[in-house]
Amino acid sequence: MSPFLDVKDLKIHFPTDDGLVRSVDGVTFGLERGKTLGIVGESGSGKSVTSLGILGLHKGRGANISGEIWLDGEELVGASQEHVRGLRGKKMAMIFQDPLSAMHPFYTVGDQIVEAYRIHNKVTKAVARKHAIDMLGRVGIPEPGRRVDSYPHEFSGGMRQRAMIAMALSCDPELLIADEPTTALDVTVQAQILDLMRDLQREFDSALIIITHDLGVVAELSDDILVMYGGKCIEYGSADDIFYRPEHPYTWGLLGSMPRLDREPTERLLPIKGSPPSLINVPPGCAFHPRCPYTERTGDKARTEAPALAETEGGHLVRCHMSPAERRDLWENEIKPVLETP
Repeated sequence: MSPFLDVKDLKIHFPTDDGLVRSVDGVTFGLERGKTLGIVGESGSGKSVTSLGILGLHKGRGANISGEIWLDGEELVGASQEHVRGLRGKKMAMIFQDPLSAMHPFYTVGDQIVEAYRIHNKVTKAVARKHAIDMLGRVGIPEPGRRVDSYPHEFSGGMRQRAMIAMALSCDPELLIADEPTTALDVTVQAQILDLMRDLQREFDSALIIITHDLGVVAELSDDILVMYGGKCIEYGSADDIFYRPEHPYTWGLLGSMPRLDREPTERLLPIKGSPPSLINVPPGCAFHPRCPYTERTGDKARTEAPALAETEGGHLVRCHMSPAERRDLWENEIKPVLETP
């Protein structure tokens, strides 16, 4: 049986005057109803472009899109823009990173939720307004009957994000994509937003994709994690696999750069050396090899030959030239002891 969302070899390239930008270059994953997939990676790795591609928001904008996106048995890459537009809001919805720019400044928050709801439901404005007030109340906005007539700029950052969630959930979408939903929020509000998303997902039994560079967020919410680098998936597995049995050097670097609360803050974080690659001039071979401390272990292979995404065990996929046994040995004897040192 196919998963509710099934993405196969998705490629999204943008022709520019400087060359072809390979923003997403062959990404494959699946997601079941009621489950959460975390997509992590540095800025420019292709996370947000992937999510916008699922929603069909690159169509008609000069992007070269190939591969397959199956949503509940429907293929979306080959579907018309009108058909995909009809699915947005009802079948799938998105919580954008910056609700202040995603929401229209000239219309009240309530009007925008009402409009989103009436597009997919033949109801009167009065019924839609009552639904908007109910949704604002459900996401924890105080005095929703009054705040429904407020404009986006009259809300705080956390309240705007809650209103954005209310708008995204107004039509009970079966797939919800959250792009950096807690960026620029203080940690207390972040925790409230994550708790809210978890509760609402359980209530609606929706499939959830959460896109972030914050491994703490995916640890809190995700069942599975996809690690992206240079437009490709370089590691994919359960949350336990990624946090307790990671096999890619880039994932080790991400874990090493996380702040820890269980040790004295006397040492600096362990950054990944170098910078993310240009998506116009992706390095040949393994895209991570210019930054990888283990490149010499595979000779010139890492510099000349792109590694395949191969399964190690139990659905854990890794894109690396080192053997699974060698990666596990490095993790257990070199990486893990350093990360776990109190």
